[in-house]
Amino acid sequence: MDNTDSNISSSEELVGIDEVQKFLNRSRASVYRYTNTDTRNLNPSFNPRKLNPEYRTDQKEQLRFHPNEIARFAKDILRIKEVTVEVFNSPSSATQNILSQILDELKSIRSLLEKN
Repeated sequence: MDNTDSNISSSEELVGIDEVQKFLNRSRASVYRYTNTDTRNLNPSFNPRKLNPEYRTDQKEQLRFHPNEIARFAKDILRIKEVTVEVFNSPSSATQNILSQILDELKSIRSLLEKN
């Protein structure tokens, strides 16, 4: 087994297929081939030979991966000698700002309703 260095910078955030593709420097199709999924089973058992996504509650839910799982897969299966997975908080987008405003408005409506 190769000696590998792994540097993980994460605030326990999960990442999607696009980020995995960048980390592993592989095509989107190959990332899907590596992924432990099953059309008949929403959350298949851990497979050490595959890239295991996090628990999902719905088949339509996006596949999300923990940075440590990406690093494990890269080192153990792809034999990438040096693995660095960095997850940064993305700056607030216009959509996130609007959703935050909607949430604030809903909270104020709720508090008004609870007063009555």
